Amino acid sequence: MADTTGKPQATGAATDPDPAPRKSSWRYIGPGIVVAATGVGAGDLVATLIAGSHFGYTLLWAAVLGCLVKISLAEAAGRWHLSTGRTLFDGWASLGRWTTYFFVVYAVVWGFVYGAAAMSSSALPLQALFPDVMDFEWWGIACGLAGLAFVWFNKYAVFEKVMTVLVGVMFVVTVSLAVRVTPNLPDLLAGLLPVLPDEKDSVLNTLGLIGGVGGTITLAAYGYWVNAKGWTDTGWMKVMRLDNRVAYITTGIFVVAMLVVGAELLHAADIALAGGDKGLVQLGDILEAEYGTATAKFFLIGFFATSFTSLIGVWHGVSLMFADFVARYRQRAAARGEEVASGARERSWSFRAYLLWLTFPPIVLLFQGQPFRLVIVYGVLGAAFMPFLALTLIWLLNSARTPAEWRNGRLSNGMLAAAGLLFLVLCVKQVWDQPWSDFLS
Repeated sequence: MADTTGKPQATGAATDPDPAPRKSSWRYIGPGIVVAATGVGAGDLVATLIAGSHFGYTLLWAAVLGCLVKISLAEAAGRWHLSTGRTLFDGWASLGRWTTYFFVVYAVVWGFVYGAAAMSSSALPLQALFPDVMDFEWWGIACGLAGLAFVWFNKYAVFEKVMTVLVGVMFVVTVSLAVRVTPNLPDLLAGLLPVLPDEKDSVLNTLGLIGGVGGTITLAAYGYWVNAKGWTDTGWMKVMRLDNRVAYITTGIFVVAMLVVGAELLHAADIALAGGDKGLVQLGDILEAEYGTATAKFFLIGFFATSFTSLIGVWHGVSLMFADFVARYRQRAAARGEEVASGARERSWSFRAYLLWLTFPPIVLLFQGQPFRLVIVYGVLGAAFMPFLALTLIWLLNSARTPAEWRNGRLSNGMLAAAGLLFLVLCVKQVWDQPWSDFLS
């Protein structure tokens, strides 16, 4: 993206006083593809489809705005890693012990419930494609074990290549569907005008769509993927910004394509889509009735690519963050980006321990259902993470922890403050909407 610091670009890294600047080039792109693939899950596509089915193209502008908000957050995380040479968790640790406590509780509870959700989401399209092969739960276990084996035995370079291929599948499927349903271009362009739907809670629903476009903790993982790519100093700043733009342009294309499908296929026929990942299975049935079996199967393949990229992305990215947390805690010394770039984190016992945590304990939830109280805690922690990320990035990037030439400018501060306020509102709503009376009874 453009220089969001609002300051002149300058070279100079924390670890190398005169790194050779790299020209921004498409051949370097990689972490952006990974963060886009991981951030856009089945739930994001369903939310966008439902928005299109309810409001047509009215909220297209909100989806685009959501991508811009996430660009600012990912750029800030990447800028921290490159300008300081330190990892994001190292920055968080410098703000006080409360950040460590939050991260540990979040990583343990969120990882447990997300593991089951990711396996379930990947299992749904496989069961629809191969209904007589095995039960849904066993498809979920197979997906979890496949993700575990892939991340365990491969390093970042292979991981990135596979994610790129799967993103290509997602791109072809979503764009093909959008073209197939024939978008109404005048209405599509009109949807870029900021208009709110005329209904109850339209403001909160719109904020929810803005906040739900592509990524939660994966935005924090972006800086780690930047380092894993081998980018560790300010000489890579222009490349990182181009890479980040690619990430959210790609995300925007996925979202707009699904909004078109929702507006043209569902809104016009007044078809209600179920919430959650099962809504995509329902969409497959609608596509089969409308366009034939081949189109439905083509869509289910894209559905699987969407779900499985989120699974292996989290398996890799959040495990990398957890390994960095453990290393920082054990060594009591600054955690450097060079250590991530060397692959040391991916070979650590803590990286693999968190991989196991994401895979095996959640299998219990596939068979027994998700415990009510745990799901509430998971929802609250998930809602709290994005305001935590936005506000801590503002703190870190306006302080002496960041070299002066790479601190936030007005544009970056404005975008991060808007993101923090947006996610704080959504967090309060999420907490307010939880059935606390049932939780305490």
